[in-house]
Amino acid sequence: MRSLSLLLAATLATPALAEEPALGLELNTVTEEEGACRLTFLAENALGADLDALVLEAVLFTAGGSVDRLTLFDFGALPAGRPRVRQFDLGGLSCDALGQVLVNGASECAGAGLAPGACIEGLRLSTRTGVEVAG
Repeated sequence: MRSLSLLLAATLATPALAEEPALGLELNTVTEEEGACRLTFLAENALGADLDALVLEAVLFTAGGSVDRLTLFDFGALPAGRPRVRQFDLGGLSCDALGQVLVNGASECAGAGLAPGACIEGLRLSTRTGVEVAG
């Protein structure tokens, strides 16, 4: 019983680990628009600092696994702790033909107090669609 009391006391005395800085990026919807496939992302900046600019390099793969194109997604400024929605229209691409979005890297990640590589190291990808998102 004494060892259980000591374990409980030690657990209560240990501060909880702070969550690691993260940049959440969710592919929320994929919709057909006039001659384009529109990707809608929900971005959540939990890096601990405002992002003045975020531009991600992405590779788009077809449903069959072939590279369709390499493109840049300019998310603009993303304030810390405030979700933002960004949309990108991909001309000449049917949403049914899109199989995967691969985040290849960050061509720009700027903000005061950000560690080098923070945007890619903290990147947490998810999808609510049938299109895979990887990075």
